[in-house]
Amino acid sequence: MTAPFPPPRGRISLVGAGPGAADLLTLRALRCLQQADLILYDRLVTEDILALIPAATRRIAVGKEVGANAWPQSRITALMLAEAVSGAHVVRLKSGDPTIFGRASEEIAGARTLGLAVEIIPGITAASAAAASLCRSLTTRGVAQRLVIATATDEADGAVPETLAPGTTLALYMATRKLAEIEATLLARGADPQTEVAAVCHASQSCETIHLAPLKGMAALLSGKPDFTHPCVLILTAGVLSQTAALPAVAAAV
Repeated sequence: MTAPFPPPRGRISLVGAGPGAADLLTLRALRCLQQADLILYDRLVTEDILALIPAATRRIAVGKEVGANAWPQSRITALMLAEAVSGAHVVRLKSGDPTIFGRASEEIAGARTLGLAVEIIPGITAASAAAASLCRSLTTRGVAQRLVIATATDEADGAVPETLAPGTTLALYMATRKLAEIEATLLARGADPQTEVAAVCHASQSCETIHLAPLKGMAALLSGKPDFTHPCVLILTAGVLSQTAALPAVAAAV
């Protein structure tokens, strides 16, 4: 008796959607979206990106909202693995880059436990998009030799875990709800009160806004602005005051 064919094995692609502008998506990511059987996408993936997905492709929004999390990570991972085991090519579409605050490690571990093929297709991360909008470098020879990317919320204490050492550019993600804590923490750890904070909201998108403020007082200056909204990345470079004249015309100094 002939043995039955083994069941088909799917694969998983962790794809970076970038900061939001459709023309910043990589060609490899675009090809992957067009070949997928199922796409699980995050809340911050823009409509411009979603419009590139073929109409017949199954798609499920699995974005997380603070205080209303219908899709915890365990549920997302379980669905992704179940679909891939059944033979589907599953794309996990994340804003920015999958390896930066994208929970990629958990999803990769799950795939490998089941022997599923998994790949990462990188995307442009928010710090790079913000620097492009500001038309400045994240590192400058003789000024900032290090780039630190950190989340402004930490599971351990709820506040930014970093200091701002000389010669460092600090990019803080998920910062809109933690301005007062960020300000107090960095000042307490020795940061110059006059360090410029460049806040770039919705980087690369048509609704992008840019705000500038000194570190001391930035929470009061930024939090009351109606166009200071999530997603937003804060860029600070230790000991260097930026030259406002070099910023694009859209920049609004607070």
